[in-house]
Amino acid sequence: MKFSQYFLLFFVLLALSCSNDIDEQNEFIEPKSEQLKNVTASGSFSVLTYNVAGLPGFISGGDPAKNTATIGRLTNNYDIVHVQEDFNYHSTLYRYARHPHRTSTSGGVPFGDGMNTMSKFSFQDFRRVKWNSCNGADCLTPKGFTVARHRIAEGVFIDFYNAHPNAGSSGKDKSARRSNIKQLRDFINRFSDGNAVILMGDMNCRYTRRDDNIRELNNSGLKDVWVQLIKGGNAPAIGAPALVCDKNTIYNDPQCEIVDKIFYRSSRFINLSARYFSYEENTFRDGNGKMLSDHRPIVARFNWSVNNTFQLSDQFGGPHGNSFTDINSIPSRPTVQRIFLHAGKRLDQVGIRFKNGKTIAHGGNGGNYRSLDLRQGEYVKEVVLYKGKKGRRTRIFRAEFKTNQGRVLAGGKKTGSSKRFVAPAGYQIAGFHGRAGSEIDRLGVIYAPK
Repeated sequence: MKFSQYFLLFFVLLALSCSNDIDEQNEFIEPKSEQLKNVTASGSFSVLTYNVAGLPGFISGGDPAKNTATIGRLTNNYDIVHVQEDFNYHSTLYRYARHPHRTSTSGGVPFGDGMNTMSKFSFQDFRRVKWNSCNGADCLTPKGFTVARHRIAEGVFIDFYNAHPNAGSSGKDKSARRSNIKQLRDFINRFSDGNAVILMGDMNCRYTRRDDNIRELNNSGLKDVWVQLIKGGNAPAIGAPALVCDKNTIYNDPQCEIVDKIFYRSSRFINLSARYFSYEENTFRDGNGKMLSDHRPIVARFNWSVNNTFQLSDQFGGPHGNSFTDINSIPSRPTVQRIFLHAGKRLDQVGIRFKNGKTIAHGGNGGNYRSLDLRQGEYVKEVVLYKGKKGRRTRIFRAEFKTNQGRVLAGGKKTGSSKRFVAPAGYQIAGFHGRAGSEIDRLGVIYAPK
């Protein structure tokens, strides 16, 4: 979109109200079972990313007043959907989209970022992050990226990112876009450390463009589905002629490159495999054969499976603190030497020391230190967690770890809300995942073979 168009839109629509759609996302997932039984170890799901051109008709690249309802209906064919430029026709989109879990709008222009997620899977830890740099028209809305942790199955979580970097072709536009990509890369490295990731969005980047740095995302272990499945794993060369799509004559030609993209990476626990990629423009057209937006919809299908060396419980607690996981820190055949905690009125810290001397711990150093050194043949079999409110924050108040020999390590204050996690047969508790700051906000456990 040209700067003059955004500039006009900013003043014309300043008084437009934001949508009142109810936020239907889950802040966190309450575990449903105490012990993992018949855990789903593999499956598949489809994804769609689509810039829906949801600006007012006189300035939109599409005809949203006419087309948004159709777009909403079509999104129901996909399991997880990311949309961009979902501004002033958001309520229409959600009226026809039937996904049970979805984000609430951040508002129309100029208040919102235009990015939303619709999913058949519940999700938690949803965040909107604004770009540190922008230029021109892109500064008139708080563009950036979003992230949410989707629960694909019990203990199986994938971080989904929806991004919309700076558009434009001027030197300042390109500089802002390069900054956006680096910011996104750094955030993924920090927030999603140890987690499987799928990134989708209107990236406004091309591999052939000399001043774009889309390859920076490879440094976070991310692979482009289009590059992997359509280009045989080889991205177009920098400086090569752009692989431009002909909107009028080419239908569903996957060989052309567009700025909308889908990236993915596996983790030590979850293996992701891209099995299908398509520009679904043949489907997303009106009765006269015209595209429903000025962007192509991109669809991919992923197969997933878990590494049976480990199993993960769900998590219990609140949405605060910083995310963590020990999945990359646990030996394949760990021997737990000591389990320890800090606790007073609440649980401040949890930790494990392995026989090889490696120690992992999360939380702060408040409260009293307590530990339990394990005997020969002894392992941590189960834990009972208690949660409660401290101020307006839900935190873990107490933890009770029990070994196969009946010994207990406990600390903190009991509350009326608790959850018990029990290691499956042949496994032990050997690590943690959840959220923590100065105290433990949310906790799940990682099971490893005894």
